[in-house]
Amino acid sequence: MYIGLDNGGTLCKAVLFDKYGKELHSASEELVMLTPANGHTERDMEALWQANCRILKRIITESGVDPQSIKGIACAGHGKGLYLWGKNEQPAMNGIVSTDSRAWQYPEKWAIDGTADKVFDKTFQSILACQPVSLLCWLRDNRPDVYGNIKWIFEVKDYIRFRLTGEAYAELTDISGSNLLNLQTRQYDRALLKLYGLDDIWGSLPPLKRSFDPCGKITTEASELTGLEPGTVVAGGMFDIDACAIAMDITSDEHIAVIAGTWSINEYISKKPVLNKSVMMNSIYCMDDYYLVEECSPTSAGNQKWFMEMFMPDIQSHSAFVALAESVKPGEQNLIFLPYIFGSNYNPQAKATVLGMDSSHTRNHLARAVLEGVCFCHKVHIEKLLLNREKTQAIRLAGGAAKSRLWVQLFADILELPIEIIETEELGALGAAMAAAVAAGAYADFPEAAQAMVKIKQRIEPNPDTFEVYRKKYDLYKCVSGALDGIWKGF
Repeated sequence: MYIGLDNGGTLCKAVLFDKYGKELHSASEELVMLTPANGHTERDMEALWQANCRILKRIITESGVDPQSIKGIACAGHGKGLYLWGKNEQPAMNGIVSTDSRAWQYPEKWAIDGTADKVFDKTFQSILACQPVSLLCWLRDNRPDVYGNIKWIFEVKDYIRFRLTGEAYAELTDISGSNLLNLQTRQYDRALLKLYGLDDIWGSLPPLKRSFDPCGKITTEASELTGLEPGTVVAGGMFDIDACAIAMDITSDEHIAVIAGTWSINEYISKKPVLNKSVMMNSIYCMDDYYLVEECSPTSAGNQKWFMEMFMPDIQSHSAFVALAESVKPGEQNLIFLPYIFGSNYNPQAKATVLGMDSSHTRNHLARAVLEGVCFCHKVHIEKLLLNREKTQAIRLAGGAAKSRLWVQLFADILELPIEIIETEELGALGAAMAAAVAAGAYADFPEAAQAMVKIKQRIEPNPDTFEVYRKKYDLYKCVSGALDGIWKGF
């Protein structure tokens, strides 16, 4: 058996799988988001570690499994953000989550002064405010006390693995999405760091490992806290978008993987990066020789949860919210919702907005507009990906939206492509468990692991009768978002 540990934008989850990908037991905890200032989203790193320990302990005690039968564990986690370990052997500050926008001025400045173009030649990426490079520059300029205390620079799952093993590593899929890695050489690059003015952090970059590499073993201390057997192999793990993709059997370039969670993740794999600057990100995939081509923004299903909790407190569940939306037909309203509660896909200062309301509209109309708006924002990203592909057989969908038949149908109708859903809901954890299985020697590589552990649950076909309605509404969505672009600096 294998454990996948997944630390996302809202929850930490531990899931126990057998070698065929069957989910045997799971445990999770909701994580506390700290917002000490406008645009700051943080997490207490010690509290995060303790939460991971508790859910691992629950897996062992509640399942009744013999810890010796667990042959490996790996971590997945949200990318971007920043988790710093201090020279005093304590967290250097709160962890910074991927929805943080405090450092928005740095990418803007680098785009103007030419730094972004020089960086792109090495990283094949746009620079985002929530990436470690931007956040490190912000700390250098605003929190020199923290910056001067940095021993190790981690992403969230690398930090959790460090606490499990006592060994510091940076795993390639995750660090390759940070703008800290030269994607040509797949190594750190001093000249790249100098472009940001960060050459003094060279010694704080952990050694590099692949997702399926063994990266230490469970320590005695971690064993006491988690219930795992001391000496259990801990694999490198991966960025959660890679974990979800490999858990959807994205082992060839036939499909696009879409993850509709806190972040809108839209991606496919290719043996060549996209270098025409038409997409946001190229990063290293968990399979050797492949790149992950990605369009992303914090504009997805997290908006629905926020909207429901803020404006519909009597609606207690996602299914009840969807039931409101289901009562409205596709062409019944033209409300436009821009899903920018946590940021946008084009302007870091943009805000969430509902446009087109009048006295005829009910909250049912609003509920449907929220679901449609998230799909439209995904489509903005997917259109950019499709410019660089000859064909796509289907979209493989994961995340909160995949749990709702209506929302899945909306994705199919708006994208005009079939949608496939994987049997397990815990894709991030399954992808991590697959890494653990490969590291432990159960499978030779990820394609072999996917053949054994991944199963398609259902396929939803698009309804051609809705295409014209949604094409018109999508054009209106793009028109509205473009028209508002020039006003956000006033907010």
